[in-house]
Amino acid sequence: MEQRKVNPWKWQDEFGFSQAIEVKGAERVLYMAGQASTDADGKTMDPGDMAAQTRNTLDNIETVLGEAGLGLENIVRLNYYVTDIERYFAESAPVVGERFGRAGIQPAGTLVEISRLAFPDLLIEIEGTAVG
Repeated sequence: MEQRKVNPWKWQDEFGFSQAIEVKGAERVLYMAGQASTDADGKTMDPGDMAAQTRNTLDNIETVLGEAGLGLENIVRLNYYVTDIERYFAESAPVVGERFGRAGIQPAGTLVEISRLAFPDLLIEIEGTAVG
């Protein structure tokens, strides 16, 4: 499988995402439901802490990917739903950038601010697509 970043500009690099990802030769596609900062019982972890919730959410994404025999390197698209975009950029963007930098990925994605998530204490939810 081959992935190619499609970035006609450079500004998105600072935020760790690509304008598009072209995939050739993929054998399968994993459509991942929104993951959030929840434990194995579905209870919210780290209420009120955007950075910690982002780390937990990324951990859960890696767990789901691992269960499917994939890893972060297989992600081609992520959509971010946050309750406060300013807090996301201040507290979560560095967490995402560091984790994705280590994995060598820069998936396509969209960031959307919403009024709330499924559980009141959640601040961020991320859904995605991975290919293998």
